[in-house]
Amino acid sequence: MTTTTTPLSRRLGRSNVEVSALGMGCWAIGGAMASGNQSLGYVGADDEESRRAIRLAVERGGTLFDTAEAYGTGNSERLLGQVLKDFPDALVATKFGNTIDEQTRQLTGVDVSPAYVRRALDASLSRLQRDQVDLYQLHTPDVTAAQSEDLIAVLEELASAGKLRWWGVSTDDPEKAELFASAPHCTAMQIQLNVFDDNPAMLKLCAEHDLAALCRSPLAMGLLGGRYDATTSLPPNDVRGRQPEWLRWFQGGRPALEFLAQLDTVRETLTSDGRTLAQGALAWIWAHDERVIPLPGFRNRAQVEENTAALGRGPLSADEHLRVETALGRR
Repeated sequence: MTTTTTPLSRRLGRSNVEVSALGMGCWAIGGAMASGNQSLGYVGADDEESRRAIRLAVERGGTLFDTAEAYGTGNSERLLGQVLKDFPDALVATKFGNTIDEQTRQLTGVDVSPAYVRRALDASLSRLQRDQVDLYQLHTPDVTAAQSEDLIAVLEELASAGKLRWWGVSTDDPEKAELFASAPHCTAMQIQLNVFDDNPAMLKLCAEHDLAALCRSPLAMGLLGGRYDATTSLPPNDVRGRQPEWLRWFQGGRPALEFLAQLDTVRETLTSDGRTLAQGALAWIWAHDERVIPLPGFRNRAQVEENTAALGRGPLSADEHLRVETALGRR
């Protein structure tokens, strides 16, 4: 395997597994998916280009790929399996909890029962063409204490059986995270973190429990990539075109004006030293917390090139990071 960058590395929580400081977020390559009439996929994904982009990511030093059974209702996992069979050392993190219909590309519900977890893991392993998942994450964390106990038991059982190495939870709720954080094979939380959205409570929890913080939406679903402005209009079959209630950065298919205004206040700092805006946004994350591994999405080789090139530039300086925090009123 040839690498053309000098990657930063991160420790994956208490697992002590070393991974590239930049993970590859694999939601967008999954393509179309929906829940009822609500589109939850990205337009513009092409499977052949996605396969080329995955291969390029490995060649440029990416060692961690983050996906989910929900992404393209299995298609993202399948694409990863087709490429990464040639790269067995690449690490795969996937998620469970959403039930899916692969034929209709629909999310059909939520199931966190132990029986479903076992079935879902077997299905993910089949699509990924692997015998073991490196990191298996709960995608739907709105569970009771009793459900969390059942989940911990089945996940630890599957770890003992060798079907998964480590597991984690995708949540921004410290109380939910605390239910799982001390379990033996829990090593990561997946959290929302980007220039617009700090997450001090979850970062504190990760530090206290020696957990990695995998960072979803590090580019605010593309807004911090610099390709969208006030004239942008995304189609309704894109998740940002008719956004679900939790999506803050776009409104009615257009970038939210408040975030465009915030971006203008920090653009100069993020693009200092020749960085692109996306590279600066990733550099802010690396400067913000040493545990965090951003997971920017991609749909093509150009995005992989740009994002992986950020590894060679490293984090913002302490002064640059402070200027961003001050401009956004956090210092």
